[in-house]
Amino acid sequence: MKPPAYLIALNEVTNQEAYLREFSIPSRASVKAAGGRYIILGGKITPLDGEPPKTRVVIQVWDSLEKLQAFYNSPEFVAARKIGMKHATFHTFAVEGVTADRMSAFDQSGHQT
Repeated sequence: MKPPAYLIALNEVTNQEAYLREFSIPSRASVKAAGGRYIILGGKITPLDGEPPKTRVVIQVWDSLEKLQAFYNSPEFVAARKIGMKHATFHTFAVEGVTADRMSAFDQSGHQT
C-alpha cells in the first residue's frame, strides 16, 4: 500500500481578491477532479511553539506522491500556477504520509519493531 502524500503551500498573497478569483477558486475544481482533497485552505492559525507563518497555508492530501506530482506537473495546473504567480509567491512542497502498516511497525519510542 502506498502512503498518502500531502501538498503543503505557504502562499504570500499580494492581491487577495485577484488571487481568489483567478487562481484559488478555479484551482479547487481541478484538484478535486484529479483526486486531491483540501484539508487546510487558509484557515485561522493558532501559534503553539515559535512564530506561525505569515502566509496563507494550504494543505491537500493525495492518494500517492505519484498522483500529486502528476497533477502538479499537468499542463492545466502549470498554466493555473502561472496565473497565480501574478498575485502570490508560492512556497510549495510535498510530504509523504505514513500508512497504518508502517505506523504499527514502530513502537512508542519511534524505533522499528
